[in-house]
Amino acid sequence: MEKLIHFLESMKMTIVGGVTLLVSLGLWLTDVNIAFDPAWITIIICGLPLLWLAVTRLIRQRWVSSALLIVVAMMACIYIGELFAAGEVAFIMALGALLEDYAVARAKRGVNKLLCLAPDEARLIDNGQEQMVSALSIAVGNVVRVLPGEKITVDGEVVTGSTLVDQSIITGESLPIEKTVGDSVFCGTMNCYGSIDIRATKAGEDTSLKKMIRMVQEAEAHKAPMQRIVDKWATWLVFIALGIAIITYILTGCLERAVTVLVVFCPCALALATPVSIIAGIGQATKFGVLIKSGEALETMGHITSIAFDKTGTLTKGELSVSDVLVFSNNHQPKDIIHIAAICEARSEHPLGKAIVAAAQITETEEASDFTMMPGKGVCAIVAGKRAVCGKQSYLEENGIHLNSKVLQPLERLSSEGKAGVLVGYDGHCIGLVALSDVLRPEACNVMTELSQMNIETIMLTGDNRHAAEYMSHKLDISQYRAELLPTDKVTAIASLQNEGKAVCMVGDGVNDAPALKTADVSVAMGNMGSDIAIEASDITLIGDDLNRLPYLKRLSNAVVFSIKFNIALSMLINFIAITLSVLGLLPPVTGALVHNIGSVLVVLNAALLYDRKI
Repeated sequence: MEKLIHFLESMKMTIVGGVTLLVSLGLWLTDVNIAFDPAWITIIICGLPLLWLAVTRLIRQRWVSSALLIVVAMMACIYIGELFAAGEVAFIMALGALLEDYAVARAKRGVNKLLCLAPDEARLIDNGQEQMVSALSIAVGNVVRVLPGEKITVDGEVVTGSTLVDQSIITGESLPIEKTVGDSVFCGTMNCYGSIDIRATKAGEDTSLKKMIRMVQEAEAHKAPMQRIVDKWATWLVFIALGIAIITYILTGCLERAVTVLVVFCPCALALATPVSIIAGIGQATKFGVLIKSGEALETMGHITSIAFDKTGTLTKGELSVSDVLVFSNNHQPKDIIHIAAICEARSEHPLGKAIVAAAQITETEEASDFTMMPGKGVCAIVAGKRAVCGKQSYLEENGIHLNSKVLQPLERLSSEGKAGVLVGYDGHCIGLVALSDVLRPEACNVMTELSQMNIETIMLTGDNRHAAEYMSHKLDISQYRAELLPTDKVTAIASLQNEGKAVCMVGDGVNDAPALKTADVSVAMGNMGSDIAIEASDITLIGDDLNRLPYLKRLSNAVVFSIKFNIALSMLINFIAITLSVLGLLPPVTGALVHNIGSVLVVLNAALLYDRKI
């Protein structure tokens, strides 16, 4: 909020400075003299902050910046009475700084939203008694109880009960994971079904969620802000400008020529070259449903050599659907298998059961009787007068249904493809198998092909098991994959690629992707599907979740970088011509200031062309 207020105040003062400068120009052109030149207001409003910046950098940071050259030129113009020229250089630099602030401004609310995921209270079990306490008071070794629909308060091990846990914010897995006695759970994940007791192995600041928060904060702190190209060359510009001005005065004895050299040497167009091109690029991207939060991100995208993708919700839609229906009975068709399974699962709370019901078209009259459910195993019911059993291999066998290799081999194959299988038993026999999987984005294959043609390496980083990752990477023709990753592992993977000298872009959608998004050189979040935290942590957001925008982003960044380089070259050429004319005495300070502004105008016009260019 403070930064927004500061930006609005700066914009208001810059507008006032521009208006008074125009009034001063009008008085000069009409040859009207008044006691107080309005250019003084521009000098005070736009020049004093520049003076403070130049002195601060010179004394405290020992940095000879471009601001120093502008201050010297401004003071020289005031000394010889050319107030309009002094106000003009101050205003142009203030405008350039304002444009850059606008281009690189970005929201940093993601860490606060991440903190909200940590539960405030916990159900502590002490001597068999349950009491509500602050989550921060839980210590390692304490036992806490988590009811259905509550967030888990610690990293720990299940000591009582069984349940399904949605741990997508930590691992990114698309399916809730079954947890029973002895299994590990993570702080901040959601208990979906049963009540469980957990013995804390990590609590407070040591939990996986708090570590993830710290990684986001550290990665944010290590990201340096974009520096204007003019400031990189500032030291040379200052000494070269002063040198030429001094030599001009010595050779000609004319102070006005020396001052004119300083005025036309001011890097106004050079200061505008980067921000206006970036703003134009960001504006064009917005038209195509891509939000770019910083100029640095757009510029960096042009240097990317590798793109790392999260799987669930990024390469896939994050939605379970029926992918295969296998029939093991001569008396049934695939539609019969899904129909019987849907009636049996109609009252199930399991995500797989809900997906099967959603895939089938059953009426309210087709209701099962004698419904029973075994958490983590399956369901059974009477369907059309016969006993139906849906679930795992062990559950069907417990209900007296024998499974042979005809059933087990396809089940194993589907599992290796990362699909979840629900066996369907009916009237004492296994009649079929319903397989469910996440839905692959239709454009994913074409995007991988196009990125490969652009010599971009693609990597998949996922919390899913190795078999699912291997199957998906082969299907998409992705260069390499890394599976069974926690948020810390994804950060390590990104860092290892960077250590190999690669510029890495990370594309993700979940809370668990936030640290990796912050660590990457540039990051992209899926806007519609993605979590608010992933969107806040990213540099770029795809509003329509369209992966086709990634190759477009690469081409746009290349165009922006080219535009910046062209603008710099153009401004330097105009400055060279203006300096030559100033040394020869053909340009007075005011005319020199106006001519030198031609470079600034051309830079802005060239950037405007980038806004509508077909990329």
